Amino acid sequence: MKLGAFSVSLSVKDLEKSREFYEKLGFSTMGGDMKQNYLIMKNGTSLIGLFQAMFDGNMLTFNPGWDENAHNLEVFDDVRDIQKHLKDNGITPEKEADESSSGPEHIFLKDPDGNMILIDQHR
Repeated sequence: MKLGAFSVSLSVKDLEKSREFYEKLGFSTMGGDMKQNYLIMKNGTSLIGLFQAMFDGNMLTFNPGWDENAHNLEVFDDVRDIQKHLKDNGITPEKEADESSSGPEHIFLKDPDGNMILIDQHR
């Protein structure tokens, strides 16, 4: 199963202060919009998302169909196929994808310790 690009999505209190902090760690902005309260930052192949007032807590994020540069992958596992695999293996997402749909969709699940995981397909 291929989950796509990986990043950590951080819930931040002050997007500007967080951007400045992560820039000092060598990250640079590769996407997002300050006006929409989020930035995607990159350092080498490491990705983080900074999100102000969008969700509680931090989460692991996977983007099927994208590589770490947000470029489309020619071959990838659709989020609905990933969901089916998870359900077949006893993992029920907290938010399920509409299996009759196609294109962009997402699912949320928690690991055994309650850590949130977002599998977010953009195409």
